[in-house]
Amino acid sequence: MTSNDTGAYKNEKERKNPFFEPYHTPHDTVPFDRIRMEDYEEAFMEGIRRDKEYLEKTVNNPARPTFDNTLITSEDDPDGYYDLLERVSTVFFNLLSAETNDEMDALAQKMQPILTQHANDMRLDKRLFDRLRKVHRHHRRLTPEEKVLLENSYQGFVRSGALLDEAGKDRLRALTEEASLCSLQFSQNLLKERNAFVLHLTDENDLAGLPDSAREAAAQAARERNLDGWVITLDAPLMGPFMKYSERRDLRRQVYMAYNTLCTHDNSENNYTNCQRIVNLRREVAQLLGFKTYADYVLKRRMASNVKSVYRLFDDLISAYKPYAKKEIEAVKRLARKMEGRSFKMQPWDLSYYSHKLQMQEYDLDSEMLRPYFELSRVIDGVFGLAHRLYGITFKENAEIPVYHPDVKAYEVFDRDGSYLAVFYADFHPRKGKRGGAWMTEYQGQWIDRKGVNVRPHVSVVMNLTKPTPERPALLTLGEVETFLHEFGHALHGMFANTRFGSLSGTNVWWDFVELPSQFMENYGAERDFLRTFAFHYQTGEPMPDELIDRIHKSRNFMVAYGCLRQVSFGLLDMAYYTLRKPFDADILAFEKEAWKEAIIGEQLADTCMTVQFSHIMAGGYAAGYYSYKWAEVLDADAFSVFKKEGIFNQQTAQRFRDEILSRGGTEHPMVLYRRFRGSEPTIDALLKRNGVKRHSRPLPKARKE
Repeated sequence: MTSNDTGAYKNEKERKNPFFEPYHTPHDTVPFDRIRMEDYEEAFMEGIRRDKEYLEKTVNNPARPTFDNTLITSEDDPDGYYDLLERVSTVFFNLLSAETNDEMDALAQKMQPILTQHANDMRLDKRLFDRLRKVHRHHRRLTPEEKVLLENSYQGFVRSGALLDEAGKDRLRALTEEASLCSLQFSQNLLKERNAFVLHLTDENDLAGLPDSAREAAAQAARERNLDGWVITLDAPLMGPFMKYSERRDLRRQVYMAYNTLCTHDNSENNYTNCQRIVNLRREVAQLLGFKTYADYVLKRRMASNVKSVYRLFDDLISAYKPYAKKEIEAVKRLARKMEGRSFKMQPWDLSYYSHKLQMQEYDLDSEMLRPYFELSRVIDGVFGLAHRLYGITFKENAEIPVYHPDVKAYEVFDRDGSYLAVFYADFHPRKGKRGGAWMTEYQGQWIDRKGVNVRPHVSVVMNLTKPTPERPALLTLGEVETFLHEFGHALHGMFANTRFGSLSGTNVWWDFVELPSQFMENYGAERDFLRTFAFHYQTGEPMPDELIDRIHKSRNFMVAYGCLRQVSFGLLDMAYYTLRKPFDADILAFEKEAWKEAIIGEQLADTCMTVQFSHIMAGGYAAGYYSYKWAEVLDADAFSVFKKEGIFNQQTAQRFRDEILSRGGTEHPMVLYRRFRGSEPTIDALLKRNGVKRHSRPLPKARKE
């Protein structure tokens, strides 16, 4: 969001760039309403200048290098003078995902190589690394948290090329600068391609099978585009119901193929070359730094430790779930043949439609039956109420806190004792400038400054949930409620942060640990005692009937094995790319289908492609790390089993979870934190039990000692 705020000033000379001064907003929140497009580049360049000034000040300090004069100044500058670059980068790149436009896309293309070059300049400065290396070898007695900061800082420099010779550093600069541009281009191509698809329907017969909620949402999408009739896009709240309910197989195929061939067409948004370059650039970076593969490079700083451990997890899951998944798919096919004739051959665009029919037949449960009980404002109350019941925190909407779009709500969060805890932003609905999916981010992290002031975080969750229509409010599916719970779990991880150093607070943990708090919260989605707190019919006010909750429980594991293998297939694809040791020049379509075949049930279509839209591993932080979702699922099932035993609202258990995991960030090895909460290391037994899969399993691979 940008602003034309000239009215606030008598003349332009009085106006200051908002990034250059205190925000003067509640809790110093971002003044979105005062930021103009031109402010970003000015702040970026000034932030870079200040960083360089800080670098020179540090390396030219005549005093002997110490922890305090080398690391503390970068973590805790007393006047905040040097945090400008982080300040503007945080706002700009958050909005680039949540509320972008052509001007922001163009500026991102311009600034990305400049910012990458600057980051390299800082990380590859020999003078700064020499000081840090001396501190790493000889330092005062450090607290445990200080030790982690020192080790992370040292390893960060080493993993960024500080030990390379000048030729190696020059090559690393070139590789990382090109990789950052390729990833940015990947994301921009995907957003443009998604937005370009519009299925415009004008004949009501084309809506056959769609429930009223889906018809109203499609009509609303048409109105937003000044079109008559109905519109289906590739946004989940429109596409998902269409694929599940539409009786028009030809249209289901059209939508399915549009989604699964994104960025494969012969146009400027094609991502084949981008993906090849990203994979090769990352492989070359890893090998330049002394690793065989990019996966080896990544996993050295993960709980899994190595490639073998990841594949062992996948093998365990495939062995346990594949027999069940085959039975699930065969049951769907049987029903489809029963309905359509013995010669009917089910295709991928049929799976959602006929699996829904099977769910209705076996459990008499449909997501549309649940929607009336999941009105968004009630869901918000329920999620906030759950946090209050577990941790004693409360949320108060504050209209004085600026937001970047009218869809966004801003809340003050208060702790059990009434003290201020955090600011929480919630951005609920899809729109043109927002990428797909759901995520949590921060506009300000948490740390404790030199004066002992605990600077509290400003966290945000961004989702693409069902929108309200003129006919009815936003009514969510159970899956959307679980998405909200998931991202809210990440938000709690950020809001409860209570560490000295910002780089160790909140979600700054190893990547295969970061999904534990989020996936843990999903467990509450089907808990009867939780549903009873907020699931009331939006028209009658009646609570969700017990027999409907019973059906949710009975159907909880419907198609769960297929869903597990789908996640594993993505993990296999990820690892296939990032365990390559030689330049990748293969055909992406063929490579993809070979890479994940062990987790695929049934025939694969020749011209569909996941890779070119797989943002997690091409433009996000999950390269060689997508396995983290399944790794963390083992942890979340194991952790929730403690709550099931001690009480799902047990405040003592919740406080232990908060104290030992949520508030500790990355201050200790994640398995140490988990054992402190759990009392033992996790196994996958709780996950198998939750999913109804009967097979004894090994524990997670042992984490390497750090």
